[in-house]
Amino acid sequence: MNDRINHELAELWGKLNASFREQRFLAGPRSRFQELYRVLGISYEFIKGFRTFHFLGPCVTIFGSARFLEDHPHYKEAQETAKRLAKSGLTIMTGGGPGIMEAANRGAREGGGLSVGCNIKLPKEQQPNPYLDHWVEFEHFFVRKVMLLKYSSAFIAFPGGFGTLDEVFETATLIQTQKITHFPLILFGSDYWQPLISFLEYTLLKNETISANDCDILKVTDSIDEVEQMISTWAAEAILERSKRKVKPWWWLLEKAPTITSS
Repeated sequence: MNDRINHELAELWGKLNASFREQRFLAGPRSRFQELYRVLGISYEFIKGFRTFHFLGPCVTIFGSARFLEDHPHYKEAQETAKRLAKSGLTIMTGGGPGIMEAANRGAREGGGLSVGCNIKLPKEQQPNPYLDHWVEFEHFFVRKVMLLKYSSAFIAFPGGFGTLDEVFETATLIQTQKITHFPLILFGSDYWQPLISFLEYTLLKNETISANDCDILKVTDSIDEVEQMISTWAAEAILERSKRKVKPWWWLLEKAPTITSS
């Protein structure tokens, strides 16, 4: 019992310390040595993510609120969506935490697919969920977002808060500026997302801060069948290219191909 308590306290202290380090990093310039040390730490996070996810096949990222419990309708919808996509041969990637992320990873397991996560170190709320085959814990949000995008061929956003909106709008910006192409950005749950679409159409578009075709970047649906159709239509080329990619781990770099954990 004492060992477990000590482990949990050490883990909490590590997360608090990581949060404090990032606060200091974002508060302004530090010494040259401290800035160099931070750059090396960020580079290490990128390398850690690259090594873990380098051998993934076709992948779809699902994200949404960390606060929905398993009896919530959105939890069940995310679980079923991931299950069906996993059965079609897609890897399911999430932010690695609870709520919608847990539901998606759980569905991936049930569908016999690979379930991976990009967890973030936070003092509270975010813990890796128990349905992950492989996961990496990141200290920096921006490194985590690169991983979520780099290895995916589509995004599905279920209802969520600031973090979900951040990921939605960053992805929309990358699509708008053609940094990524043939990349479906699907918003699941029309009742939740329709006010956002109305804001885009009646405020941003009306004031000419976006173009008419920018509104088409976000695809809203309540149908899992439609999600599957959108992904097969819009991301078919990327998925096919990823499927053909055959890269073997190099043993002398201690690399390992991802494996599926038995349910």
